[in-house]
Amino acid sequence: MVKKTMQAMPRRAFLGRASMGMGAFGLASLLRPELFAAKSAVPGFPNYAPKIKRVIWLCMAGGPSHLELFDYKPELAEHDGEAMPESFTKGQQIAQLQGKELRVLGPQHPFTRYGKSGQRMSVLLPHIGAIADDICIVRSMKTEHINHDTAHTFMNTGTGIAGRPSMGAWLNYGLGSESDDLPGFVVLTSEGGGQAQPIAARQWHSGFLPSRYQGVKFNSFGDPVAYVRNPPGVDNKMQGDLIGSVAELNRLQGGMVNDPEIETRIAQYELAFRMQMSVPELVDFSNEPQHVRDLYGTGGGDGSFAANCLLARRLAERGVRFIHLYHRGWDHHGSIKKGIVETAGYVDRGSAALVKDLKQRGMLEDTLVVWCGEFGRTPMSQGSRETAGRDHHIKGFSMWMAGGGVKGGGGWGATDELGYNAVENIVHVHDLHATIMHLFGIDHKKLTYRFQGRNFRLTDVHGRVVEEVLA
Repeated sequence: MVKKTMQAMPRRAFLGRASMGMGAFGLASLLRPELFAAKSAVPGFPNYAPKIKRVIWLCMAGGPSHLELFDYKPELAEHDGEAMPESFTKGQQIAQLQGKELRVLGPQHPFTRYGKSGQRMSVLLPHIGAIADDICIVRSMKTEHINHDTAHTFMNTGTGIAGRPSMGAWLNYGLGSESDDLPGFVVLTSEGGGQAQPIAARQWHSGFLPSRYQGVKFNSFGDPVAYVRNPPGVDNKMQGDLIGSVAELNRLQGGMVNDPEIETRIAQYELAFRMQMSVPELVDFSNEPQHVRDLYGTGGGDGSFAANCLLARRLAERGVRFIHLYHRGWDHHGSIKKGIVETAGYVDRGSAALVKDLKQRGMLEDTLVVWCGEFGRTPMSQGSRETAGRDHHIKGFSMWMAGGGVKGGGGWGATDELGYNAVENIVHVHDLHATIMHLFGIDHKKLTYRFQGRNFRLTDVHGRVVEEVLA
């Protein structure tokens, strides 16, 4: 009987032997990246035929005022300056206006009708108005958290408790990635027109899901990802050899400790290697036709919301499933009349250009575009009459959707005569999440993850698919 023995291998000897096959790894990952891409998905999903492949979520961080943008309220104008009726506000949660004299603030800008559908929107949004027949405006949104950070957390994860998975993480967990050389979940940010609302990285975190599903934030200026380019003297083959050796070391450790995060580490190193080839081409807008640049009003690379919208379309073309754009400029506690003009000007053209561009490429039919803040603004004024603003508001606000499976050219729901409470066909954040997952072919009640003895899901124990807005 031959006795087998384990013999320790010096580190240098191991690396020397391991690297012999790693050149092939580097070459193979370039020639056939599909062999190395992370396409994990939960068996059985989607549950039924999906209507969309991807979502581009345009987040107006800070809380855009529905009363200046999408919710036409002539009675609010009639009562401008009067005391806010106590019947609306008594016992209600208010943010900074709590305990203060409440007076009605009429709409600060006029509305007009757009498109064949005649949807009423602000004159501040002429470009979005031009796509009125492609969008569905929901004017009866409700949420549960009145401060920015927890409201963003609730909108992104379905709970105000930090540490839960975000929408993009849930979708990538359930359906896997369609991109071989880019993350399945990408985040972009811009600012301008108001207070630069802080956004924490936990808004795109994977929570208790494996970390491979979390969002990756791209920079708006310079290289979108740190260290995306090789340092001087290092070519792709050398980098591939290094990644392969590190992966082999990680696999050895994984075999000993059985930690699933080690597999994530291996996959992310390999994805990062592939991104060194894909990202420079992704952000090179020189091949975009002039008419496309004119449509967005940017040639890219300027850090603007419009440039991020153009980049979002390019990410969508390359299989990125969830693309989240934040514009951090909507927190108008004061001087809303002037401030919202500037902020709307930053996002109006890019938002509409994205929908038009997707439509003319035949991509809008399987892409969902969502335009939404974390909440709305109060019908009551904040500050002096000369510098009046609006406070945070969660009882009724507006958002819109366009694209895959959504009825364009119409609205859904309504608030009361002063725009305070959603009173007709109310849509809760959980309902919005359930509807988006439905469009991806997912039954929101079935996509769960076992954690700390309980099955969790994005919609918790709530959520109704809003069938009425679907085509």
